[in-house]
Amino acid sequence: MATVRLYTPEQKKLGIITLTIDGQEIEAPKGISVLEAALGAGIYIPTLCHDPDLEPYGACRLCVVEIEGMRGLVTSCTTVASEGMVVHNNTPKVNASRRLTVELIIANHQENCLICSKNECQLQEIAKYLGIDQQHVDRLRKGTRNLPIDRSHPAFEIDPNKCILCAKCVRACHELTCVGAIDLAFRGYDTKISTFGDKPQVESICQSCGECVDRCPTGALVPKHEKLATDKVRTVCPYCGVGCSLYLGVRENEIVSVRGDRESPVNRGSLCVKGRFGFDFIRHPERLAEPLIRKEGLGKHANIDKDSYRDAFTVAPWDSAIEFVSDKLAQVKEMYGPDSIGILSSAKFTNEENYVVQKFARAVIGTNNVDHCARL
Repeated sequence: MATVRLYTPEQKKLGIITLTIDGQEIEAPKGISVLEAALGAGIYIPTLCHDPDLEPYGACRLCVVEIEGMRGLVTSCTTVASEGMVVHNNTPKVNASRRLTVELIIANHQENCLICSKNECQLQEIAKYLGIDQQHVDRLRKGTRNLPIDRSHPAFEIDPNKCILCAKCVRACHELTCVGAIDLAFRGYDTKISTFGDKPQVESICQSCGECVDRCPTGALVPKHEKLATDKVRTVCPYCGVGCSLYLGVRENEIVSVRGDRESPVNRGSLCVKGRFGFDFIRHPERLAEPLIRKEGLGKHANIDKDSYRDAFTVAPWDSAIEFVSDKLAQVKEMYGPDSIGILSSAKFTNEENYVVQKFARAVIGTNNVDHCARL
């Protein structure tokens, strides 16, 4: 079996260690965890609390492995790989521990998977991987908690009955956004994710970035208006000039979901509230989808309400609309001079588009009256 190398030339200069996982020899940079080494080599280790963007936590206890020379089972996400380490990931002892852990989680979990809004449930995937069926769950005593669902937030809802206390949402809120709107509260069996004072989410200091929703492995945190997409399109967020890359989930020519692109060097998967939840404007009934030209006889100060504005305008093809604007700009320039025209650019443009705007103002119109909304 060929050796798997997980290091870059820069990492090689800092030192390389060699370890073996399930008979596979792996060369990895110093400081890497056993879990990261395994996943990098294509060796699957189930986990519910691990996230590459967050610090190791070791809460779910599913990534346990056997390591020669160490007593008992250890969590691979919190164990740093060392030179000559021999790791066993798929042994009867390891799998028995993982099955028992998942069974206990499911025993305290709602069994309404068919109507759950979570499209990709990691708990279900791991249960199938470990071969857990209904008989395994039926022999355990069910949980008795029935906590109220928090639907106060306009973008997502929180069902604490589906929470497995992996704390990925809490860690994302503290480590990535540095807001700290939620945390683990209460003790023992009553432990749950809560806002300060156990108030509704909408009354907390939450900034609605959705990092918690994006990382939740179960249906405890789900967007309110998201549907299962049939296709995805990689694009750039249109809300500002930062250039965050994202994937749009598309279904029947309609955007039904949004997630950040982890491979993007700009945002590395993170999104703000507008980028993650602000796509509903696309199908808003009052959104203009075609150029409109004001009908003759209506002055620019005419009072036109929103219910009758379409009667005051004529739908025009794009070529006709651009030609109309071009003719009007030429008339104004000829009558009042180029400095009578001002050009206002937008933060939603890319740098290249903003360059074209100022070039159009200076080279075509002949004016330096160029402004930008981001200056305000």
